[in-house]
Parts: sequence; structure tokens; C-alpha cells
Amino acid sequence: MEKITELAGLIARHARGPGISSTAIPRLTLIRADRPSAPVPAVYEASLCIIAQGSKRVSLADQSVVYDASSYLLVSVDLPLVGHVLEASPAAPYLCCKIDFDLAALADLLVTERRASGEKDLPVLAVYPSDPDLIDAASRLVKLLDRPETIDVLAPLIEREILYRLLTGPHGATLRQMGTVDSHLNQVSRAIATIRNGFQAQLRIDEIAAASGMSASSFHAHFKAITRMTPLEYQKQLRLQEARRLMLADGANAGTAGFAVGYDSPSQFSREYRRLFGAPPRQDIERLQAIPGSAAAY
Repeated sequence: MEKITELAGLIARHARGPGISSTAIPRLTLIRADRPSAPVPAVYEASLCIIAQGSKRVSLADQSVVYDASSYLLVSVDLPLVGHVLEASPAAPYLCCKIDFDLAALADLLVTERRASGEKDLPVLAVYPSDPDLIDAASRLVKLLDRPETIDVLAPLIEREILYRLLTGPHGATLRQMGTVDSHLNQVSRAIATIRNGFQAQLRIDEIAAASGMSASSFHAHFKAITRMTPLEYQKQLRLQEARRLMLADGANAGTAGFAVGYDSPSQFSREYRRLFGAPPRQDIERLQAIPGSAAAY
């Protein structure tokens, strides 16, 4: 309990206002919300999310998990998820730290671990009981923000410790698949990176499958099993979320945003946008602009 209270204090000090705060530590993000939120779609990178105060529901297709300060969330590939802050208030805000995985460091750890990864499709979104050693490491990582001159040397060491603790925990098999080049999870992760890097272009399944080291049929099967959506559905969510960001952060209108992310038809863009976000583009953006910190999705 003492460790999670310390982490909450550190996050509150460095994330003073509602929303998502990037930090001087490249893979560390802090999130704060002062009130419960509506469900917010967003792409979660492969990461560890630790709530220090409050609670959250995260959903992938028909799967939904709830976590709070007694547990943590593990996301093992980049996924379009829907996040919903359940408990938060100005007096007791929702406080969370998100640590993206350094896959190069993970692969390096696996060289020394020398344990088979197994070859079955494992959960890519899961909640696990809180681990005091993991919370302690996360607190020490956030604490480096108080002494920026220590970040370059110490942050990679603490991140490596966090990866090690995850590898030796109940989700070790998932971490090993993430860092094993020929595992289905790693192959789908590479395919996701390809889709994310060119989501505005037409999806070419054969090329993406080949780049990830799978046949087209194997790619479809394992992509759907792991992400719970088809590659086309995944691309569509990326396009719509980027269009939303362009309108909210850059002030683009719906027509410009839709064209920028690959839509040729404004009516199709508006129809699919409404299906995902629950309102037409203009109405959705006006609603978000009226709610401080409403874009915080993690």
C-alpha cells in the first residue's frame, strides 16, 4: 500500500492537469483524469499500465477488463482499444503511468534467459494482481523525473528490471513470444507496425503477410485471433482515430481530415466515424472540446 501511495504522489506531482503527459523519459507517459470519462477509443502501444489511484475499464471487441491500484494491465501488441475511466474526482483523481516496452531490450534479455516461448496464441490484453516489486520499480522510474540528469543512464536500467520482473511473472510466456522473432505474436506485431506506418494507403494483404513472415491465410487467422479484428478493421480504426486527432488537435475540418487519412468519400468517412465514436465528426469534436482532459484514453 505504501508503494502505490508513493507512486500516486509522484504521478500527481508530474501530471498536474487532466490529460496525457509525455515525459523526459521516452517510453514513460503519465495520465490523469479528474472525473469519470465516456468510453474513448485509442491505440494502446505494447505496454504496461499501472493505476496508482482510481479505476478503468478497457475493452477490445467483446472482451472487457477492469483494473485499479490492486492490479495492472499488460498490452502485448499495439491495439485499438476503448478506455473508460470509472473512478476519478478532483479530490482523488485517476492517476496512471504507462510504460511502453523496449522490444530490443526484451530480445536481449531473452538471449540470457534461454527458455522456450511456446507457440500458442496468448492473451494480448490481460490484467494481473499487483506486484510490490513492479510498483517499486515503476516508482523509481517516475522519480527520475525529479533529477533529469540521471535519466539517460538510469532509466534504461530500471526499464530492463521491469521487463525482467514481467518475464519471471505469470505473463512470462507472453513476453517471450513478444521478443521471439518467429512467434505468431511477434509476426503479427511486425504486421501491425507495417499497417500503422502506412494506414492511409490501400491495404495489401499479400505484401504485409510476406513482410511479417507468414502466408496470407496464416496471417489472416493469427491476426484475427490475436487482435480480435481483421486487418481491414484494424486499419479503419487507425484511420478514424488519426482523423479525430487531426480535427481535435490541429483544427482540421471533417473533409480535410477524412481525405488525409485515406477516405475518398466524405459520406463514408462520416458514417464510419459515427459508428466508432457515437456522433458525427463535428458534433463529436465539439463535445470533446467542452470536456477538459476528455482525450485522455489510457
